[in-house]
Amino acid sequence: MSAHFDLILKGGTCLTPGGRQVTDIGVCAGRIAALGDLAGADAAERFDADGLHLLPGVIDSQVHFREPGLEHKEDLASGSAGAALGGVTGFFEMPNTKPGTLSAADLADKLARAAGRVWTDHAFYVGAAAENVDALADLERLPGCAGIKVFMGSSTGSLLVPDDATLARVLAAGFRRIAVHCEDEDRLEARKADIPDGAGSEYHPVWRDEETALAATRRLTALARAAGRRVHVLHVTTDAEMALLADFRDVASVEVTPQHLTFAAPDCYERLGSLAQMNPPIRAARHRDALWRAVRDGLVDVVGSDHAPHTREEKARPYPQCPSGMTGVQTLLPVLLDHVAKERLTLERLVDLTSAGPARLFGLAGKGRIALGNDADFSVVDLKARRRISNDWIASKSGWTPYDGMTVTGWPVATVLRGRFVMREDELQGAPEGRPLRFTECLPPAPDRAA
Repeated sequence: MSAHFDLILKGGTCLTPGGRQVTDIGVCAGRIAALGDLAGADAAERFDADGLHLLPGVIDSQVHFREPGLEHKEDLASGSAGAALGGVTGFFEMPNTKPGTLSAADLADKLARAAGRVWTDHAFYVGAAAENVDALADLERLPGCAGIKVFMGSSTGSLLVPDDATLARVLAAGFRRIAVHCEDEDRLEARKADIPDGAGSEYHPVWRDEETALAATRRLTALARAAGRRVHVLHVTTDAEMALLADFRDVASVEVTPQHLTFAAPDCYERLGSLAQMNPPIRAARHRDALWRAVRDGLVDVVGSDHAPHTREEKARPYPQCPSGMTGVQTLLPVLLDHVAKERLTLERLVDLTSAGPARLFGLAGKGRIALGNDADFSVVDLKARRRISNDWIASKSGWTPYDGMTVTGWPVATVLRGRFVMREDELQGAPEGRPLRFTECLPPAPDRAA
């Protein structure tokens, strides 16, 4: 073949829509230009991928990078550096910053902060609140917006939609899929007074019990079906929720997190204390088993990390004053690859949950598949590499991971964004050049060819 490419990735096992293929990939102008034998082609750069697997770029569809207002925990630069180091090429960032992301000006501010500082492609959720319901239909269509996020349980500032009347108004405003944190605020408040003196984080799944999650998910799905609005139920944690959601596939998609697939109570609280504390909580092993069944049965659409860092000092506060949340974007792919090695998950299903699934669910343009014309985003992994996850590898400002000391099989060795290496062998490359993600539902209409 007589052709010239900017980059050729040679001889890797590629996870394509047609299955696994040992093939070359040619990249031009940031896009996949050729798949096949490119031995006779010229290239400005070549990468020998023999023995490695090339996945479509991993997209983490739930992170909290804390900027603006909480930069002592994390910021867009450090959070996205962790993403790139972990093999992630794109992220959706949540709106519970200070101030919250509630307006077009708030979204524009985040996009401006990201320009020239973020290592991966990115989009930002706008939060729903009683004060901005009438603007949501316009806000969700803005460039760089991942959609609307609803907190049914307490979050930052006014980012709370606890009642059905306001939630119904939110569901009636706009048309894109809405991401929802399902915990029932009234039940949380009622049960908070029952937390015993001296309780530790092991009490977290008792306070924020199964019914707290199920009641909110039940309310949401009924309202979504009545409104004909698609919803995305974040970080599902219980067997009862999964049984319910199986009956609402017409309106509801499902996310789980690596930590809920990996940890179980009470062991995680005994080992990690408040470092294992998040909302909704890590629960007993029977719930973890139910999540795995839902993954195998195809009910789960997406795995997101819910990366939500806090400093060690904040985490050391007595319960329940210690904040909930843990790091996760950098460990998302290594932890899931280890589950592949342990035969809990196939590599193809991993791709569906972290690349093709997010792209399909949210209408990402040019992402999620190794296919001609798509962006040349790749998470390059060594399935045989055995590595020990450690705090000193973590780029987050918080400086810790709940997986510290865990040895995993499978590791990201390179991250390629639009044909450019942003990570190789645990080292960031060049300068941050992440761009806003594009969504097909928000792109301008194609030109009228007949005009």
